[in-house]
Amino acid sequence: MAVSGFEGFEKRLELHFFGDDPMLGLEMGIGMGLGLRQLDFDSLQQVLHAVQCTVVSAVGNHYFDSYVLSESSLFVYPTKIIIKTCGTTQLLKSVRPMIQHARLLGLSLSSVRYTRGNFIFPESQPFPHNSFQNEVVFLEDCLPTNLRFRKASVMTSKLPSHSWHVFTAAAELDLSDESVFTVEICMTELDAASAGKFFRRPNDGKSGDSAGKEMTEITGIGNINPRALICDYAFDPCGYSMNGLVADRYSTIHVTPEDGYSYASFETVGDKNDVARVLKKVAQVFRPAKMSVSTTSCSSPEVWKRVAAALESAGLKCRSFAADEFPAAGAVVYQTFAARRN
Repeated sequence: MAVSGFEGFEKRLELHFFGDDPMLGLEMGIGMGLGLRQLDFDSLQQVLHAVQCTVVSAVGNHYFDSYVLSESSLFVYPTKIIIKTCGTTQLLKSVRPMIQHARLLGLSLSSVRYTRGNFIFPESQPFPHNSFQNEVVFLEDCLPTNLRFRKASVMTSKLPSHSWHVFTAAAELDLSDESVFTVEICMTELDAASAGKFFRRPNDGKSGDSAGKEMTEITGIGNINPRALICDYAFDPCGYSMNGLVADRYSTIHVTPEDGYSYASFETVGDKNDVARVLKKVAQVFRPAKMSVSTTSCSSPEVWKRVAAALESAGLKCRSFAADEFPAAGAVVYQTFAARRN
């Protein structure tokens, strides 16, 4: 907990590893090819302990394992791990132990992507998250020398409270995962009525899981992707997290609803043809005054046009646009929006 309030803006880390084809064992039905999914719970807890968070709920499917954390989310694939944490967690302290655990499984690091927005309470962040420069230096010290293609950039906007920090590193420039399309959304100044739905009633007698399911239903979050298997959790007295699973694709939502520093995030990997529908649903659920959208794609850099059209129709005006290319990550487009009432 920060001195002035809880920090909603997350830090996001994505690590990819070299290894045997993770699908080969599954196709042969011999139970191999699980890669990072072989990590036992104690090992994952050790990593999360270094970050300063814990698991509160979990679910998995044929393709990956999903964990809701006390501060955001963790996704574990055979050769990929995504950790997203908020508050004053020290996310980058997960890099070294994850590399060590992966090495014991015969996997070696192939690429890294680290992203985050502007912190609401930057003065409360511990080292190395007290500045982007320190984060980059810390990351580079953690990485093996074979990840030689590196780039760090801050993508600014006309909204002072929103900018996008990106660091990538890769061993090679092969953009082999061209089908993956990632959208990261940060929303601030949520509509008061919408934010109010993420507060629990005092002494409601519900578990975090059951209260989370209630919030998913009453807020309309369950309608964003009706096909998703949802793992949700409501914190006491307020706050909400959920992970959604559809085959090998995930989505995740995190909400800090307190007045004065309300924040919500939505992230998904999915179909560019569905992005407009999803964005409209997200805007309807939270009705933010300010919103930023970062899209990362190897094959569809023009998707920003669909993003802008969808949010303009939802009453949000595009205030700024920035684009950059990152080694082995592709094109990152960063757009900010503000409600027309502002």
